[in-house]
Amino acid sequence: MARQRKLTPERKALIQSLLSHYKPEDAQDVQAMLRDLLGDTIQQMLEAEMDDHLGYSKYDYKNKHTDDSRNGYSPKTVTSSAGDIPIDVPRDRKGDFEPQSVKKNQTDISNIEDQVLSMYAKGMTTRDISAHLQSIYGVDASAEMISRMTDRILPIAKEWQNRPLAKKYAVVFMDAVHFNVRQDGRTVKKAVYVAIGTRLDGHREVLGLWVGGNESAKYWVGVLNEIRNRGTEDIFIISVDGLTGFADAISAVYPKAEVQRCIVHQIRYTTKFVSYKDIKAFMNDLKGVYQAPTLEQAEEGLDRLEEKWGSKYPSSVASWRNNWPQLSAYFKYPYELRRMIYTTNQIENYNRQLRKVTKTRTIFPSDDALLKLLYLATMDITEKWTGRDRDWSKILSQLCIYFEERIEPGDLE
Repeated sequence: MARQRKLTPERKALIQSLLSHYKPEDAQDVQAMLRDLLGDTIQQMLEAEMDDHLGYSKYDYKNKHTDDSRNGYSPKTVTSSAGDIPIDVPRDRKGDFEPQSVKKNQTDISNIEDQVLSMYAKGMTTRDISAHLQSIYGVDASAEMISRMTDRILPIAKEWQNRPLAKKYAVVFMDAVHFNVRQDGRTVKKAVYVAIGTRLDGHREVLGLWVGGNESAKYWVGVLNEIRNRGTEDIFIISVDGLTGFADAISAVYPKAEVQRCIVHQIRYTTKFVSYKDIKAFMNDLKGVYQAPTLEQAEEGLDRLEEKWGSKYPSSVASWRNNWPQLSAYFKYPYELRRMIYTTNQIENYNRQLRKVTKTRTIFPSDDALLKLLYLATMDITEKWTGRDRDWSKILSQLCIYFEERIEPGDLE
């Protein structure tokens, strides 16, 4: 059973006095009362600051020891969590007064801007946010004002995009997610190139978000070069989807990186050609390839798959044969690391959360509008990325063996 909240006699008397004076009838009346009280409190704080600045209180000329004096007021409206509040800011004749309770040019005395960014990051449109602030707080903030407020995040987003990166990454996952963007008066589908890296300390981070045209290996070369220019000298393993030319693009920038193609993407592509009546039997045989405990057993499983299904589904089997070097890279590693790199699920989960945030927007007005939302969403998503893989100590010890010549003592500090 919940306990009744206890009030001191002084607080109870104060509340009774306020209720007697304002006579609120509902929660909105209470909010109006609090807004009025907050305005009076701020006003008194400003008056006290002016008294301290001049060294004497209003009308106390006997204690005046300055040639400065009060010079009226400047009307101002500030936004608070209780709504918009009109106040009068005192002025002095010399213009030296610098109020601290409500500073010059300050129009927001609440955490409303933080709330706006949080709501925007979770997918609410500027119009939805405007309506929410009006309904809950009584704050009259137009959609245009909300948009300008969120625009302040763009320089921060671009600074984050250009920040220095770690010298070395154990694993980097790369993928692209697509959005509709307005460009030159027409709607264009653009790819947002995403890279997520796992550092040698086991912690993950989003390396960047690049808004480009259709996904291509050529654009990925530019992304990889930017990652290198931002300080990343070496990447041990890169996990990617089946984009044509991706492995060549990686080799051009990071020739020592091992490329692991996503097995899940490969399975999806393979089964596109298989008839529904054969899919169950085909998948049972295919599991003997990608779930094999060793590379030798996987190759034997691929031979059996080709012998049984090669003539009926040549494209499905050929895709495994042609891409086998990148598909089979993970077999050399222990289970803990193999589980981590054989699929791009980590980055697909991140992309899924981005789509969840952007589902209310069918078209973005510009690249900057898209980047702004994706950056805020990324900050919201990665705030939870505080832990490491539960097997990271075991994974790191294996990496130190496989990539011994590429790991220096200082890299693990």
